[in-house]
Amino acid sequence: MTTSRSADLRSTQLLEPGHTLGVIGMGVMGQTLLKGLLDARAIAPSQAWGTSRSRATCDKVAAALQVAVEPDISSHLAQTDVVLLCVKPAQAAVALNTLKSTPGLRPDALLISIVAGVRLRDLAAALGTTNPWVRAMPNTPCVVGEGMTAIAGGEHATSAHLARTRQVFECVGSCIETDERHFNAITALSGSGPAYHYLIMEAMADAGVRVGLPRDLALTLVSQTALGAARMVQTSGRHPAALRDDVTTPAGCTIGGLLMLEDGKIRSVLARAIEEATRIAATLGAPPPQT
Repeated sequence: MTTSRSADLRSTQLLEPGHTLGVIGMGVMGQTLLKGLLDARAIAPSQAWGTSRSRATCDKVAAALQVAVEPDISSHLAQTDVVLLCVKPAQAAVALNTLKSTPGLRPDALLISIVAGVRLRDLAAALGTTNPWVRAMPNTPCVVGEGMTAIAGGEHATSAHLARTRQVFECVGSCIETDERHFNAITALSGSGPAYHYLIMEAMADAGVRVGLPRDLALTLVSQTALGAARMVQTSGRHPAALRDDVTTPAGCTIGGLLMLEDGKIRSVLARAIEEATRIAATLGAPPPQT
């Protein structure tokens, strides 16, 4: 079931006083999630910490978000309720080994991974503890509070752990709970999906320029049209094909454009793109080596 952000949920405190949330990996998504939690007042700045291998990155993010961000996490783990693992797949083994070798991680701390391709069982095996794990796949529209995140719980994750995870991601968009077996396809469709939409929007704006529109006007028209069309699908309860028919009048210009798109096999091209991205997603998470 998809859950959208709500004012009540966004104002609910995620942590008890004196407890903290940590983010391992201060890339775009790590910073976005931390900022979203702070902006939603789900956590206070004093309850947040982050880490990066780069001292320069640590200093930059600490100054921007006004939270503790440093390479050494040893002083934080004993008070930490929730850890977000926000690194690239190639960095997962190092991050997990660091977490494993640093004393202080509580056995009841919730661990949430957004690492593409790395399975829950491999995360648990690499850490070697019985901590609850939840796997998540957000996308970059989280940056503007319109993200889509799918989550799945591991062996030791309870409904309370999943509810807490939803609260994290509902601070930056919408969240849906599903089975982990769908995650490679979700990575391809939703995780990579914004890039496909950007390419389509770029192509449509270029086409607008080709038929005489100023570029800024063409891009404004395309972006708002895409936003409105998506909202129609979300709110109307109708199938996209039915909404398309509403626009397609007999002998009109829309049917002419649609026929050209079908001649270009747009359906099969998009389907093949999702298939290829799903295949690659399955190869991203080779099990991290155990130590």
